[in-house]
This record gives sequence, C-alpha cells and structure tokens, in this order.
Amino acid sequence: MSRFKDFGASSSSDAEPISFKLHGEEFFGVEEIQGSVLIDLVADSSSEDSVKAAKVIVDFFQHVLTDESYERFDKLIKSKDKIVNVEKLGEIVGWLVEEYTSRPESPAEG
Repeated sequence: MSRFKDFGASSSSDAEPISFKLHGEEFFGVEEIQGSVLIDLVADSSSEDSVKAAKVIVDFFQHVLTDESYERFDKLIKSKDKIVNVEKLGEIVGWLVEEYTSRPESPAEG
C-alpha cells in the first residue's frame, strides 16, 4: 500500500469579503491570500533589519488589497495631508491577519 494524499485545490467560495475604512475611505481585501504571504510576514517582520521589517508590511498590503484599493491605499499612506502612523498600519495588519486566518488575536493588555 502506498502512502499518498491529494491535498486538492483550496476553495473558499464561502469566504466573506474583507473591507476596512481609513480616513473615510473604504478599502477592499481579496477573499483569500496565499499561505506564503503570511509566512513571509511572520518571518520578515521579526527580522533585525528594520528596513526589511518595514517593507514586509507595505508588501503585505499589496498582496491582500484589491488592485484598485491598493492604489488608493498607497496614495493615502504617502499623503502629506492625512497621516497614517506606523502604529495604525500595524493595527490594520494585525486585524487583517486575524481575518484571513480566522483566529482572533488575544486582547491587548492595557
């Protein structure tokens, strides 16, 4: 008897759309993301190279937002008028990871 398992193709046709608002604009995420995107996020965000860690957050948005939303989001986070600080970006990334993995984060102590 051979050892074999067909992992098939994943399909979450029942996945609900993901969206969030920032500075009055609504941004839309793709329904599913590659597992490797989350693996890269975890691996690179813990890097001692701060430039690499920061870049992974920006790259993450490129993978999870629809093309149209990413274009508007990128313009917003580079705007001189509407400031989006690094803490807010981290908060959004945390929420998106929670939504994509269907695992709520532990509440922050405070």
